[in-house]
Amino acid sequence: MTNPVPPRDRTDQPWRSEGAPPPPTPGRKMPGGWGGLLLTALAVYLIANLVLSFFNGEKERTIAYTEFSKQVTSGNVSKIYSKGDAIEGQLKKEAKVPGSDEKYTKFVTQRPAFADDNLWAELVKDDVTVTAEPVVQQRSFLANLLISLAPMLLLVVLWVFIARRMSRGMGGGMGGFGRKTPPKPVEPEGAKRTTFKDVAGIDEVEGELNDVVDFLKNPQAYRRMGARMPGGVLLAGPPGTGKTLLARAVAGEAGVPFFSASASEFIEMIVGVGASRVRELFAEARKVAPAIVFIDEIDTIGRARGGGSGMGGHDEREQTLNQILTEMDGFSGSEGVVVLAATNRADVLDPALTRPGRFDRIVQVSPPDRSGREAILEIHTRQIPLAEDVNLAQVAGTTPGMTGADLANLANEAALLAVKRQQSEVTQPDFSDALEKVQLGAERSLVMSDEERRRTAYHESGHALLGMLQPGADPVRKVTIVPRGRALGVTLSTPDADKYAYTEEYLRGRIVGALGGMAAEQVVFDVITTGAESDLEQVTNLARGMVGRWGMSHKVGRLTAIPGDAQQAYGLSAAPATLDAVDGEMRRIVDECYEVACRLLRENRDRLDSLSAALLANETLDEAEAYRAAGITRLSK
Repeated sequence: MTNPVPPRDRTDQPWRSEGAPPPPTPGRKMPGGWGGLLLTALAVYLIANLVLSFFNGEKERTIAYTEFSKQVTSGNVSKIYSKGDAIEGQLKKEAKVPGSDEKYTKFVTQRPAFADDNLWAELVKDDVTVTAEPVVQQRSFLANLLISLAPMLLLVVLWVFIARRMSRGMGGGMGGFGRKTPPKPVEPEGAKRTTFKDVAGIDEVEGELNDVVDFLKNPQAYRRMGARMPGGVLLAGPPGTGKTLLARAVAGEAGVPFFSASASEFIEMIVGVGASRVRELFAEARKVAPAIVFIDEIDTIGRARGGGSGMGGHDEREQTLNQILTEMDGFSGSEGVVVLAATNRADVLDPALTRPGRFDRIVQVSPPDRSGREAILEIHTRQIPLAEDVNLAQVAGTTPGMTGADLANLANEAALLAVKRQQSEVTQPDFSDALEKVQLGAERSLVMSDEERRRTAYHESGHALLGMLQPGADPVRKVTIVPRGRALGVTLSTPDADKYAYTEEYLRGRIVGALGGMAAEQVVFDVITTGAESDLEQVTNLARGMVGRWGMSHKVGRLTAIPGDAQQAYGLSAAPATLDAVDGEMRRIVDECYEVACRLLRENRDRLDSLSAALLANETLDEAEAYRAAGITRLSK
C-alpha cells in the first residue's frame, strides 16, 4: 500500500515529487483567506474616505436670499464675492440655518432678478469687504479626479501587497510566472517507498527495468565500460497494468528522487507555458540527480506532428513536445537522470520521441498471467483479513485478462461486501459475488412477466448449452436470469487457462455461442427480440476481426483490410471493393454460424428445455448445477 498524495504546494507546478530534498521554508501566507482580504479592503476604503473628508475642509452652505439680507442687516457678514447674481460670502460669527440645528460660516446664495433693495449701501455701511477672488476656493478638475480615485488606488496597492505575500508562501508569482521554489516531497521523510516488492505479475518487465536501477545505483561501473544508459524508457501497455506503479518502484528501488507528472497538466491556453514548465521540471531533476522523471499519458502531447491538428507547428502542444525533445536530447550519461514515460497508445507517438537517444527502450507491460494474478491478489489483500476458505489461486484462475487495477478493485469489492454482511473476515463467497458484480454488473430489481421471464430463460439456456456443446469452447461458469446491469440475464464463460492466440475454430465457436440466445428464441418461440443487442455487437467484432484483420477468409485473403486502431477511419483503410468483400464475408461467416446454432439447439431440444426449467426454478445456476441440468458431463481441466 502506498501513502496518499497530498495537494500540490503550487497550483502552477504540474508535477509531484517523491524522495527529493525538502525545499526552503516558504514565507507565511496571509491569514484569514479571502474573507480577511474583503474585510481589510472595506476597512481601507472607509479610512480613505474619512481621511479625504478632512482635506475637503468646511463646505459652503446654500442659504436663502432673505437669510442673507438678515445677516447683512445685522452686520454679521465679513466679506462677499459676487459674479452675476451668484453671491458667495463668509460670516463674522456662526449662524444657524432657519428651521434646522445646522450652523454655517461660509455660504452661497442667489440674488433674485426682481430684488430692489439697497444692498450696496448696506455693505458699505457695515464695512463688508467685496473681494475680487471667490471666497470658497474650488479644486481643479484634476485634483477632484485624483481624490475620487484615491480609495481605488489604495485597494490596488493592498491587493498587490497581499498577492506578493501569498506568492512567497506558494512558491510562485501571480499567474505562476514569479519566483519558483523546489517541489515538496510527496511522502514524509522516512516513509516507506514503493519497491519491486509492491509490484507483482510482471517479472519480465522488472528484468528490463533492473538495468535502470543498477545504473542509478552504480553509475561509475557503466562509465568505466563506456556504456550509456537509455535516455528514456517508455512503458507501453493497456490501462491498469501498473505502468505508474512500476516507475515509482524503480525510483524506490534505486533510492533516488522521483518526479512525476501527467502530460496533460503541462498544456495551457497560453502558448509557451507548457514549455516553461517542462524546462523547470527537468531543471529541478538535474539539481538532485541521480533522479527519475516520469511523464504519464505522454501520448497527450507526444502525438506525431504534422497531422494538421496544430497551427503551423506553433500551438501549445507542439511547443511542449519540442521542449521535451530538446531536454531529453541534452542529457548525457554523467547527469544520472533517467526519463520514464507511460502510454497505452505507443503507435501514435512522434518518431522523434522514440528514436535512439530519447525513448530508445520500449517496454511492453501486458496483463498478468494466472500466477501473476495470484501474486497481485496477495499484495492487494495484505491489509484484508481473509477467512481460511479463501483460495486466491482459484480466484486468479477465474479472472483471465484482468489487469492489476481490476484485481485491486475486485479485492476492494469483496471487502465492501464483507462489511455490508457484518462479517469479521472476507470469505470465498465474497470474492465470487464481487467477481460477478464486476464482470456482470450489479443486480437490479425488475418485475418481469412470466412470458418474458420464460423467454429470458431460454435465451440464456441457448448461450450456455452451445457453450457446453462446442468443442474447445470456454466452460460455462454461471447462468442467471436475474437482471444485472443492462442485461435481463447473463451467461458467464471463462477459459481454464490463459490464451494468447485463437484458432478459427475457436472464434467460430465463440460466434455460435453468442448467437445461441437469438437462435433459442427462434427455435422455441419463432420470434426475434431486442435482447440480443450486445450479442450481435460481440458477433460483429469477432467476424470483422476474422475477415479484415486475421486473414481467416479466402476471398479477402491474407491481408489487413481493417485497422486494429478503432480510432482510425474505417473507410480510409482499404479500397471500396475490398471493404465490400469484407462485409460479404462477415455475413457469410455469421450466417453459417447461426445455422449451426439453430441446428444444434433443435438436435438437443430436450437439454435446452431441461436447462431452461432449472433456470426458471432456481434463477441462478453455478457451473456444476448448469452441466447437471443440461445432462452434459464436464470435461476434466
